[in-house]
Amino acid sequence: MTLNETPSANRLHIGFYGKRNAGKSSLINAFTGQEVSIVSEIAGTTTDPVNKAMEIHDIGACVLIDTAGFDDIGELGEIRVQKTKKTADKIDIAIILFSGDDITLECRWYEFFKNKNIPVLPVVSKADLLVNGFSYTIMVESKISQKPILVSSVDKSGITELKEALIRLIPSEYNAPTITGSLCTEDDIVLLVMPQDIQAPKGRLILPQVQTIRELLDKKCRVICCTTDKFVSTISILKEEPKLIVTDSQVFDYVYENKPKSSLLTSFSVLFAAYKGDIKYYIEGAKAIDSLTENSKVLIAECCTHAPMTEDIGRVKIPRLLRKRAGENITIDIVSGTDFPEDLSNYDLVIQCGGCMFNRKYILNRIGKAKNQNIPMTNYGVAIAHITGILEHVVNP
Repeated sequence: MTLNETPSANRLHIGFYGKRNAGKSSLINAFTGQEVSIVSEIAGTTTDPVNKAMEIHDIGACVLIDTAGFDDIGELGEIRVQKTKKTADKIDIAIILFSGDDITLECRWYEFFKNKNIPVLPVVSKADLLVNGFSYTIMVESKISQKPILVSSVDKSGITELKEALIRLIPSEYNAPTITGSLCTEDDIVLLVMPQDIQAPKGRLILPQVQTIRELLDKKCRVICCTTDKFVSTISILKEEPKLIVTDSQVFDYVYENKPKSSLLTSFSVLFAAYKGDIKYYIEGAKAIDSLTENSKVLIAECCTHAPMTEDIGRVKIPRLLRKRAGENITIDIVSGTDFPEDLSNYDLVIQCGGCMFNRKYILNRIGKAKNQNIPMTNYGVAIAHITGILEHVVNP
């Protein structure tokens, strides 16, 4: 997989924020050296968040998010501002453009991101039009206690400094992301058991499988792949037992019953639970399954927005397991994509999918909401392993 093929979920997400006509789109174009965003003198040209996957030298694979002005007005303007605010759930770094004499809104948004523990890079835009840019930056610094960078999208001044400051803010997990952690090393035999059900795109593998295979190849592991029906025969022809077996959550119990005793077992969903989320919280949250009754309410949250399939793991298989355990009348709500409720207080448990389509920041944001409201949360793989009674035998990185 080349850098240009890096999934958006694994890219650094950088959001650009400011008033209408503050120069956000122009700055993105100057920053990338490309006409990424539409530029116009008409205020409010950017009406909805616009994502652009890029490959930027010294930064790497990233997604730049151009947003509507946070001073937009009217009924539609308020909707746009709310959409702009919602991007905070997924960004890793916020760039705020300061403009005009009144910077009350900019300061308010600066605090908004700081309170969410999002690194903020303040920028004074349109430096070429400022009579005294130095005095303006001092004024901004006095309000937020952080020195802004003076930039111009016209003459490109300050762009280099902006890029250097941005690099210093990149979260550490983007320097060395790892899916399998220390579960395997060079020359280890890793067996991937991958049932190709109807949810898998025809002629292709699903994203977690592709990413895991690529990482194992980079680690120089000896990688073997098979479908569930070929698992036992594949094991029988190997001269060495696999160090690690990675399987799909839905065939956990079958693989566990038939695997060599010395082989470690995990699932793609468990790996991604640790890679994208908080595996310890998921494991603790799975215990809430034991207390569910017919009066309980469970939220199943999937990141994909695919059309429901027969035997869909999130819409069919997990609900079936929960009803068998807690009773047929248990209430199960299902949301997909970004439709994740702010208020979780009505739920006794949240079950999140593997999260391969969203970045780690977004998944951690969901987990944070659950933690703040004291709602147990787990994910597909951990939940299935708990229900089938093999969670204690499943390893995680």
